[in-house]
Parts: sequence; structure tokens; C-alpha cells
Amino acid sequence: MTPSDITILGAGIAGLSVARALSLRGWRVTVLEQAASFGETGAGLQISPNGAAVLHALGLGDALDGASIRGRAVELRRGSSGAKVLRLDVSDQRYHMIHRADLIGLLADGATEAGARIVMGGRAHDAPGYVIGADGMHSRLRGAIGGASQAFFTGHVAWRAVIPAEPGAEAVAEIHMGPGRHLVSYPLRGGMLRNIVAVERRKAWAEESWTLRDDARNLRAAFATFSPRVRGWLDRVDEPWLWGLFRHEVARLWHDERRVILGDAAHPTLPFMAQGANLALEDAWVLADCLNRHPDFVSATTAYQRIREGRVRKVVAAANANARVYHLPPPIAPVAHAVMRLGGVIAPKAPLRRFDWIYRHDVTR
Repeated sequence: MTPSDITILGAGIAGLSVARALSLRGWRVTVLEQAASFGETGAGLQISPNGAAVLHALGLGDALDGASIRGRAVELRRGSSGAKVLRLDVSDQRYHMIHRADLIGLLADGATEAGARIVMGGRAHDAPGYVIGADGMHSRLRGAIGGASQAFFTGHVAWRAVIPAEPGAEAVAEIHMGPGRHLVSYPLRGGMLRNIVAVERRKAWAEESWTLRDDARNLRAAFATFSPRVRGWLDRVDEPWLWGLFRHEVARLWHDERRVILGDAAHPTLPFMAQGANLALEDAWVLADCLNRHPDFVSATTAYQRIREGRVRKVVAAANANARVYHLPPPIAPVAHAVMRLGGVIAPKAPLRRFDWIYRHDVTR
């Protein structure tokens, strides 16, 4: 296509990354963000090698290195004792831990530097030219293109919080596992902060919202049987965010004659593979590449959905299944943990290689 005017709805990870990708290719890009400012929205994110590859290809590798912590390992631990079950060495990979606000900041700077115009407080009715919907899991554009879809409560809720990190915190993502619950934690911002995401399986549902607060006593009660290390972290949480985890179907149709969706608008995913941000980055690269390679908008967006849909369905399914691994009850858990520990001794690289199809995938090649 000949680059022309295009409007992006939403200045999140998907929207800002596709804004830079298209601006670098000569498109006249306007990003409309309904919020008045970016602020400190969200908490920590894990950028795995597949997402980092896109940021490097967009010329933002140095900015990523400066704003993140390069991860050394992922550790699975028993919730009750804190005993190590398995350590996965990721020091030889582009594995980053970063605050969402810092990632948004570097993407916004990158989009602006490439020529995109970002309008805070913008509305969809201001959109000229072609339109890209990067407006999240409650996307209105998704409904307008392919019809609304039903979401259902998974039986899981998640708390998230950021606390001051202990001195000398290692650049490791820890997953503490227990019956019906698990907690993920890793350092942020040069080791000054510690990110916490705690997930519990329960019958009582919570709203699917990024703005709902909860009493910290509920979080501490849910993890009262966990190790002193975990309880010590939770004692420092004042008022955590709480959100219900809902499963959304991958959109049936991602585009029409002048509009297309990407990221959570097309395929919301549960957080159990830490791939939401990474899939958004992949989408952004592929969509921009298709618009650059194909003669018209429909053929470009048709190719984009064809390239992306099979992969995102597999990743979403893997995330749906992964919660069971973290939430095993006794007497299954000790046996499964012993098998994992033994496997880590015999073939330490094997557990990671199992997910090479996710982490080693590089859409920029």
C-alpha cells in the first residue's frame, strides 16, 4: 500500500508499538488515547525473547535495556516452605522484567520520535483514514467488526501490588505454588521495587477491572500457609489491586474494509504464560509488515489475521492450561514437584525447550 493516514485507538503496548512500526514505514499516524495522561498504570511485565525481538527490530533495544532488568532465571518454589523445585536459567536470552509504565513510556517516546502524533483525551469519532483498534479486551471496535462475544469467569482472581524490594534482590522471577493458588514475584526498576501477582482459585467472582482495590487482609489470608518469605512480602502490601480473570474467545474476524484490531482487542489471554504484552508486540510488527507488503488494506489485514491467528490460539490455550500446573493439590503436588526437580537435574534445558515454540519465535525474521 501507499502509506496514508491511519488512526490507532488506544495508546497501550499494542497501539504504541504499531504506531512506531507504521511511522517508520512512512504512514501518517495519529494515536487517540481516551485517558488524560499515562500515569503509573499497571505493574510489572515480563518481556520474553519473542517480544524483545520486536523491540530490537523497532530500534528500541537500548531503551528496553535501560528501562528494564535483564532476568537471570525463573524459579518454581513450593508455596508452603519456599523450597526450590526447579530453576530455569534464562541469562543467555533476551528476558526482561519491566514496569508497564516504563514500557509505555519508551514506546510513546519511540512513536513520537518516528513521527506519530499522540492525542490524550482523544475519542474514536475523531478518527480519520484507516483505523486500528488497540483498545483492549473490552474493545468496541471488535464488536463493531465481528459482533460481541461472551466472556466467562475462570474461577480465578488475581491481586497485584508493587512494594519496595529488599536490598540485593536477585534478577529472578519466582513462582510460589500451592493448592489452588500461586504467587509470582520479581524485581523492577533497578531492584528498587518488587512486583507481586497473586492468583487464587475460588467460587466468588470479582469484576474484570484494572481499577478495583481490595483489602490487603484478604490477600494475606489467601496466602497464610505460604512461606515466611512470601508472607513477609504481603505484610508490606497496603491496598492491592484485584481483578477477576475471565476467558474471552479469540475474535472470529479481525478486520473489515477500513478497520482492524490487534492485541487484547483480538485475543485476550490469561496471564499464566506472561504473553499478553509479547503477543501485542508480535501483532504490531506483523500488521505493519503486511500493510507494507500488500497492495490494499483488505488483502493486508486478511494476511495479517491468517499469519497470526493460529499462533495466538495456541498461546492462549497454553496459558489456559498452565494454571493447573501451579495449583496442584496434595498428594499430586509433591510427586509432580519431585519429577520436575529430577528432570531439572538430568536435563536442565529441557523444561525451557518445551516452550521454544513460544519464546524463540521471531516475527521480525
